[in-house]
Amino acid sequence: MQKKQIWVLHGPNLNRLGLREPEIYGSTTLEQINQSLTTRGQFQGFDIQCHQSNHEGALIDLIHRAPDAQVAGFVINPAAFTHTSVALRDALAAVALPFVEIHISNVYRREPFRHQSYFSDLALAVICGFGPNGYNLALDHLMAQLQPAS
Repeated sequence: MQKKQIWVLHGPNLNRLGLREPEIYGSTTLEQINQSLTTRGQFQGFDIQCHQSNHEGALIDLIHRAPDAQVAGFVINPAAFTHTSVALRDALAAVALPFVEIHISNVYRREPFRHQSYFSDLALAVICGFGPNGYNLALDHLMAQLQPAS
């Protein structure tokens, strides 16, 4: 039996985790987050593939390819695109796959423009302010939603 696939999508500047504003984002690197998620997913019988891009169109192209790649759902940290990208939102709506939105920082303790998300109303859940552990929470929730009812 083939494992269900989940794609983790990281938006702009997240490739700089561990170096970028550690007082906000901590010292954990993106590679460490990806490794943790891959291991966690394998333990639960899922195939986790992680993708990062600083380019909106590249993320949209990935989302569009997901149904043909038999992807079951997404964990997505849209980063700055959270507050600006109607196009990324439309791509997620178009493929209609379940997703959990995650933010490392508590966006509600930051600048007012960060309080608006173009994705939250489409998401199964929104997790913010738990640091890098928020990715684990997001993945756990999505995997639970994708498991067959017992």
